Amino acid sequence: MSSSPLSKKRCVSGPDSKPGSNCSPAHAVLSEVPSVPTNGMAKNGSEADIDEGLYSRQLYVLGHEAMKQLQTSSVLVSGLRGLGVEIAKNIILGRVKAVTLHDEGTAQWADLSSQFYLQEEDIVEDFLSEFQVVVLTNTPLEDQLRVGEFCHSRGIKLVVADTRGLFGQLFCDFGEEMILTDANGEQPLSTMISMVTKDSPGVVTCLDDARHGFESGDFVSFSEVQDMIELNESHPMEIKVLGPYTFSICDTSNFSDYIRGGIVSQVKVPKKISFKSLLASLAEPNFEMTDFSKHSRPAQLYIGFQALHYVCAQHGRPPRPHNVEDATELVTLAQVVNARSLPVAQQDSLDKNLIRKLTYVAAGDLAPVNAFIGALAAQEVLKACSAKFMPIMQWLYFDALECLPEDKEALTEEKCLPRQNRYDGQVAIFGSDLQEKLGKQKYFLVGAGAIGCELLKNFAMIGLGSVRQVNPHIQVTSHQNRVGPDTERIYDDDFFKNLDGVANALDNVDARMYVDRRCVYYRKPLLESGTLGTKGNVQVVIPFLTESYSSSQDPPEKSIPICTLKNFPNAIEHTLQWARDEFEGLFKQQAENVNQYLTDPKFVERTLRLAGTQPLEVLEAVQHSLYSNNIRQLLHNFPPDQFTSSGAPFWSGPKCCPHPLTFDVSNPLHLDYVMAAANLFAQTYGLMGSQDRAAVVTLLRSVQVPEFTPKSGVKIHVSDQELQSANASVDDSRLEELKATLPSPEKLPGFKMYPIDFEKDDDSNFHMDFIVAASNLWAENYDIPPADCTRAS
Repeated sequence: MSSSPLSKKRCVSGPDSKPGSNCSPAHAVLSEVPSVPTNGMAKNGSEADIDEGLYSRQLYVLGHEAMKQLQTSSVLVSGLRGLGVEIAKNIILGRVKAVTLHDEGTAQWADLSSQFYLQEEDIVEDFLSEFQVVVLTNTPLEDQLRVGEFCHSRGIKLVVADTRGLFGQLFCDFGEEMILTDANGEQPLSTMISMVTKDSPGVVTCLDDARHGFESGDFVSFSEVQDMIELNESHPMEIKVLGPYTFSICDTSNFSDYIRGGIVSQVKVPKKISFKSLLASLAEPNFEMTDFSKHSRPAQLYIGFQALHYVCAQHGRPPRPHNVEDATELVTLAQVVNARSLPVAQQDSLDKNLIRKLTYVAAGDLAPVNAFIGALAAQEVLKACSAKFMPIMQWLYFDALECLPEDKEALTEEKCLPRQNRYDGQVAIFGSDLQEKLGKQKYFLVGAGAIGCELLKNFAMIGLGSVRQVNPHIQVTSHQNRVGPDTERIYDDDFFKNLDGVANALDNVDARMYVDRRCVYYRKPLLESGTLGTKGNVQVVIPFLTESYSSSQDPPEKSIPICTLKNFPNAIEHTLQWARDEFEGLFKQQAENVNQYLTDPKFVERTLRLAGTQPLEVLEAVQHSLYSNNIRQLLHNFPPDQFTSSGAPFWSGPKCCPHPLTFDVSNPLHLDYVMAAANLFAQTYGLMGSQDRAAVVTLLRSVQVPEFTPKSGVKIHVSDQELQSANASVDDSRLEELKATLPSPEKLPGFKMYPIDFEKDDDSNFHMDFIVAASNLWAENYDIPPADCTRAS
C-alpha cells in the first residue's frame, strides 16, 4: 500500500513500458479519505463540536449551521488528474464527512505537471446513491450525461469540472428544488429608523447618518418601534428601496401612529432555486459571466468543448499541441456542433481563432489553471452541502489566453512535443524554451500562510520552486525573518538585485506597502494577492508597465464617532471597536508610556506639548471601573427621562438608554472578563498569570469594591464636535498636580513594563477572550445582542 493519500499507486507508463512489468493496464482507484486530520478532531460522522480554533475563519464565513451540514455530507470525486486532486484537497480542507476518490487509468508523465500527489516512482449506479454530491473531472461527455441524468433523477447534486490547457469549464446541477438559506453570506444589515408613514405602501425613513444598504426584494423585521406596535409583531416583510435612506413596506394605513424609535433588521429568508439537468442544460445553456471583456466567449467555448469531447472520443487522445491538422479538424467539427444546436445556443458567427487556440493547448495540463477551477469546483461542493451562497447557474467558462506569447511564431509543434518528463503538460502549451527560463528564475515569496502555501505548491508544479518533496528538481531556501526595515541588512541590495521577482502572501497593508516600495526601488515585478472571507484580490505589478501596489489605496472605512463608542453605542460593531481600543489603551499604550517616562528624560516635556487634552490622557493614571461606574455617571448626567432643549427625548434615535451591571462572580461572562483582564495586566507587569478559575472565584469573593457615587460637574460630550471644542481647554492645575505626584524615575531603578501587541489568532493568550468579554458586557449595558468569538474575530 502506498503512502500516497490516494491509498493506491498509479503506474507511470513510459516509452520502455512492457507487458508483465509493474505498469498495470487501466484500473480503478477507489478509496475513502477521512476529511478530518487525526489531530484531536472529531471522527467523521460524529456530531461532536467543531474545533473553533482550527476552523475559525471558515466558521466566520459559513456559520455553525452550514458547517454542521458539511459534517454530514459525503462527496465523490471521479477523475484524479491535477484538477481532480485539487478539488479533493479543497473539499477535504472544508471538513465534509467523507470524500471518496475514484479514477480509472494509468498515470502518464504529463500528469506530474499538476498532480501533486504523484511521485516519479509512482508513475456504478448503486454506488452513486451513497453520496450527496458527485464531482466529475476528466470524464467523457457520454459518461457525464449518463451520471448527470442519474444524479438529477435521484436528487444527488452534481459538479462537472474540466481543464484543457489554458481553458476551464464548470457545470453545476443541484436539483430542481434546492432550498438556499443565505444567498450572499454577509451579516444581516441593521439600522435605526426615524419615521414610518401611514400609507399604502408605508414608507420607512432611516437616520441620515448612514445608508441603510438594503436592496429591493430583501426581507426585514422591526423591533423597539414605539406606538406603531404592529410593526414589532409582524412577520418578515419584503421591501422596495426608494433611496439610500428610505424604502417602502406593506400597507400601514390602518396601523397606529408612529411616534419614535425602532430598529429595522434584514432577515435572510430561504428561497427555492431550480437547476436543469446536464442534458437539458446542453440544449439550452445558462452562462455565468465572470469577465465582461470576454462576454462572447462562454457561448463560443460551450461549442468548442463539445467538439473537443467528440474529437477525444474519436481518436482516443486530445488534439496534438499546436498541430494545424488537428486544429482544422476541430474547427470543422465545431461548426457542425453549432449548426445542430438549438437557436438559443447557436452562434451567428463561430470564432474560429478561439477554437483553434483551444485545440493548440487542449493537451496541456497546468497546475495554476487546475488550482483556479479546482477552487471554484470545491467551493460549489461546499455550497451544495451547506445550502449557503448562491451557486453557479449553471455553466462557467474561463480562459487565460493572455499568457500566450504575442509572437505567434514563437510556438511550434516541434517545441511543444513531450520530453517524457514532469513538465510535459506545461511544455505542450508554452514550449520547451519557457520551461528552461522558469527553471532559472529566482523568486522571493514573502509569507507562508494559506495563500503562501498555495503559491509554493504551484511554483513547485511549474518548476519555479517549492518544497523538495513535491518536486525534487527545484532549489529552495527558507527564511523565518520578518521582512521590514529592521532586516534590511539581510534583504539588502545584493539580495534584491539577484531576484527575478517577488510574490506577496501577507496579511496586512503596511507589510504589503513596504515590500511594494522595495520592488519599486529595485525595479522588480511583484505578484500581490489577498483574501477576506469569500472575497479575494490579485494585482500584477510590472515595472514601467503597471501601477504599483501603493499607487492606489482603498477608500478609508467610515470611522465610528468617538462619542458613539464611549457613551452611545447601538450596534455590536461599536462595542467590538470600543473593546479593541480598550485593549490598546490598557495593555499597550499605557505600558509604552510608562517605559518612555522611565527612560526618556524629555518624555513629560514632549507630552505637555501635545494638542488638546492629550497631556491629561497620557499622564493621568486613573483607576476606573467599567460597565457600572461609567454607566452610573452617564445616567446621572442624562437620566432616562431627559429631554433635549427642543423638547425631544434625549434617549431616542441612535442613542440607546443603558443600564449599569452589577458584578456577579457566578456569571460566566463576568468571570471571563476578570480572568482575561487580570492575566493581561499581569503580563504587562512581567508577572505570572493564572488560569485557575476556581481560585480566582475564591479570591474575588473576598474583594471589597467601594460603592460608586456619581459626581456633579462631570462633563460628558454628546458629539465629537463638542469633544473637539472641549479639547481646546486644558486644566493646567490638574497637569501640575500630576507632574508633582508622578514618582521620579530614579526611585524605580530597573522597573519596566511589557506592552502587549494584539494577536487574535492565538487562543491561549487571552487577547480575544478580553475583546469578546469586554464587548459583550458593554453590549449588555445597552441591550445590544452579543457576538461570539467567531464573529468578533
